[in-house]
Amino acid sequence: MNNDYINLIEPTPKLHSKKCKVIAFFLRVLLQYSIYPVALLLWYYYDYFIAGASLLLLFIVVGIIRAKLRNSVIPLTQREYHYSDAAIADWYSAKVLCTEEDES
Repeated sequence: MNNDYINLIEPTPKLHSKKCKVIAFFLRVLLQYSIYPVALLLWYYYDYFIAGASLLLLFIVVGIIRAKLRNSVIPLTQREYHYSDAAIADWYSAKVLCTEEDES
């Protein structure tokens, strides 16, 4: 008899305090939109070629940061699933930045 058990998926943690929600929001904005203002500033101060090259480089750097954050907090059995930047920010804020003793 073959018993196949489905691993239970731990849901994305809910943030209860306002401080944790604000931290998660700023982390989400940083992951999603930080490369564009930097590229615009470089375009304004230098050249469009340097801005384009820095845009590509920053896209890679933010992708690496996103992967490191994702792999540090999401459980091992759930890493095969896709998570948005908001979910990664919520996981990281709940597990690392806002522990339970901070919320009480």
